[in-house]
Amino acid sequence: MTIDLRRAARWHRPLMFFVYAMAVLAVVCAVGVLVDPRVLVGAPIWLKPFKFAVSFVLYGATLAWMLTLLPRRSRAAEWAATVIVAMSLVEMVVIVGQVVRGQTSHFNGTSALNSALFSVMGAAIMVLFLAHLVVGIVVLIRRIPDRAAATAVGWGLGLSLLGMLAAVPMVLPMQEPGIDGISGAHSVGVVDGGAGLPVVGWSTTGGDLRIGHFVGLHALQALPILAILLSRFATRLDERTRARLLVVAGAAYGVLTVLLTWQALRGQPLLRPDGLTLAAVAALVVATATTGGLVLARRRRPELALAA
Repeated sequence: MTIDLRRAARWHRPLMFFVYAMAVLAVVCAVGVLVDPRVLVGAPIWLKPFKFAVSFVLYGATLAWMLTLLPRRSRAAEWAATVIVAMSLVEMVVIVGQVVRGQTSHFNGTSALNSALFSVMGAAIMVLFLAHLVVGIVVLIRRIPDRAAATAVGWGLGLSLLGMLAAVPMVLPMQEPGIDGISGAHSVGVVDGGAGLPVVGWSTTGGDLRIGHFVGLHALQALPILAILLSRFATRLDERTRARLLVVAGAAYGVLTVLLTWQALRGQPLLRPDGLTLAAVAALVVATATTGGLVLARRRRPELALAA
């Protein structure tokens, strides 16, 4: 399982074009953060499109690379990836356009136009979710030859869908802050725009649903990176053992995503967990370490694998 960056430009072309465009946009937004003094919902107005652009660079490049791992081309997966590009562009056009107008893009129903733009974003994300699901199904059907790589990619795609679903509570009726024209919120128990962690802005005074959303989405990168590290530095482990360890890691990652969302829904800041949250984290750590240890204890020794 390797990544040949020299051939990156020849990966799925629409995705890579989108990646390059988002990289340029990230630079533009970074400059905007520095030179534009406007603040929106407690943060520099260009910070949101900057974060989205960086996230789309990672998402698009990872997805394009994953498609190269398939044993043969899949038109369904490639078309789904192109749909993802189109929907992502729609979202970024709205986000940047609203910044130019000095308006929030999310949860904004303060005018007919703002409400329509937020609805367009919601529809685009639903289509993106379904297209992402199609890519995941193709990966499962086509069966990437490298067992560890297949496990990492499959779990990464699945858990990133879980990360998308972790954002759903943001727009449920319980998240309406009681502010006229605002139909949702990132924060729980406090108003959006309060004290937050640097750059990410996650609330330090209440729960924040963006945390589970962020962690779940980036399973797409985390598990393949773990697979690459195992193949490079755990060479004494056979392919089956590496794949099993990745299953353990994927399951733990999924539970962590749910746990972080649960913590946020209880109005609890990430860095101020209560005893119940700490107990849940401890149980997850113990269960993961125990299961990982059992997998290693049952591994096949290299010499026995060769003899077989």
